[in-house]
Amino acid sequence: MKTNLPLALSQGDPAGIGPEIALKAWSRRDETGIAPFVYLGDPRILQARAAMLELDVPVQVCAPEAACDTFHAALPVFAIDAATPVAPGKPDPATAAGTIAAIETGVKLTQRGKTAALVTNPIAKSVLYSSGFGFPGHTEFLAELARRETGTQYRPVMMLACPALRVVPVTIHIPLSDVPAALDQALIIETIRITARDLAERFAIKAPRLAVAGLNPHAGEQGTIGREDEEIVRPALDTLRAEGIDVVGPLPADTMFHASARARYDAAICMYHDQALIPVKTLGFEQGVNATLGLPFVRTSPDHGTAFDIAERGIADPRSLEEALKLAAALSGGKQDR
Repeated sequence: MKTNLPLALSQGDPAGIGPEIALKAWSRRDETGIAPFVYLGDPRILQARAAMLELDVPVQVCAPEAACDTFHAALPVFAIDAATPVAPGKPDPATAAGTIAAIETGVKLTQRGKTAALVTNPIAKSVLYSSGFGFPGHTEFLAELARRETGTQYRPVMMLACPALRVVPVTIHIPLSDVPAALDQALIIETIRITARDLAERFAIKAPRLAVAGLNPHAGEQGTIGREDEEIVRPALDTLRAEGIDVVGPLPADTMFHASARARYDAAICMYHDQALIPVKTLGFEQGVNATLGLPFVRTSPDHGTAFDIAERGIADPRSLEEALKLAAALSGGKQDR
């Protein structure tokens, strides 16, 4: 990790488990070896959640520059007003402005060299939409914030990682019925180029090996179970191989994720959301991390949602956040840890 720079951790939706897992991650810092982070959010919410859950976590408002020195004794917070009282498990559109401000602040701090990387706690898009949020999700918003900071347009790519597997979905949050029409050679080529580049540059994998799942059962079986794999996926992979990228496929997705198959590649490229996320969440649900490729800064996130249903119960597991913090620290220093 960059010397003497903390990670930035955005609050996510304050009615969810974000405050709880941040508190627990700090409490376990010596046990887990996580890097120092500064929490971007309302310190009063953290203090109230700590009291409710009987967690002995001192909270200290400070500038990012003081976070590393503060971290051993208190959880550092860069204060962002929530604007309204927050009840765990009860999302409120009135908190949307603070949630958005925390993300914006995290990008600015990281882009301007005040923090080493950005880790984002889960948001509830429905809550943000009710306040006029105009992006499909976190990732697209981050790309826009990066554009505002740099003047350059970025194409973000979502990667999910656990110790046993890395996956990249080509299409993400669209209905399954829309996937075939959304797939084209240009989208597949661009997604794989970005994946190969970031695996080499950030994960220190000199020559990334990529395995590509077909869209259809049996990867279309030479066109007898759908033509997309022969007419769209295979030509895209031919183009990438001609560029020197080590890519194989299209492969039947049902035989790509057992242990001996996983040993043959560094990341799996999948055609749609669940084709990618089911195997990675099955193999490492508690340790899964969402990492955004293609941005000019490192961004990771826990691989779970806001969990409003358990936000009052004190049972939220901080391990995915801890893994996100570890990966962000490793990637921002040019080293890989998974």
